[in-house]
Amino acid sequence: MDLSVLLAGFGLGLSLIVAIGAQNAFVLRQGLRGEHVLAVVLVCALSDALLITAGVAGVGALLQQVPWLLVVVRVGGAAFLLAYAALAARRALRPSGDALDADAPVRRSTPGAVVLTALALTWLNPHVYLDTVVLLGSVAATQGDARAWFGVGAVLASVVWFTGLGFGARLLRPVFARPGAWRVLDAGIAVVMVAIALSLLAGLA
Repeated sequence: MDLSVLLAGFGLGLSLIVAIGAQNAFVLRQGLRGEHVLAVVLVCALSDALLITAGVAGVGALLQQVPWLLVVVRVGGAAFLLAYAALAARRALRPSGDALDADAPVRRSTPGAVVLTALALTWLNPHVYLDTVVLLGSVAATQGDARAWFGVGAVLASVVWFTGLGFGARLLRPVFARPGAWRVLDAGIAVVMVAIALSLLAGLA
């Protein structure tokens, strides 16, 4: 096991997944309501695991056949991360008042309807493919033979995040009712993104 690579995958995976979005808002809301939480967590975590695995395996194989693409991957990945960091920093500096409304009224739903909603929010979101298959897969490919551990770290980050978000939502309700909590979170995301982007560019030297 390459612990440093696993932790790098965990850090990048967590940084990408915790950004406020429709999927996280849905998981948090279901957690606050205590409604089919396990099903939602499993759908989101397993979907991420499949996408991350596909990204790590596919992009890694491609880069082995076309070595010069590694430079393109590093530069492109760094640019994407810096753009993501800029968006996170903007959210931290100028938070949107309606970014997350956990108290919005939601009808009681059947397990099937909840699972279908979770699947749609995951698989019909184009950013999911950019984050997992393209970005995570590309960064994992730069880790050489240890890229599998990078993927394991990213999968663990997904499991930890969705489990904590879904089942810990009721405990977090007083905290995330305050806009300042999301600002701190987004600021942290921006810092991690910049650090990883710089590490990718440093590898070109």
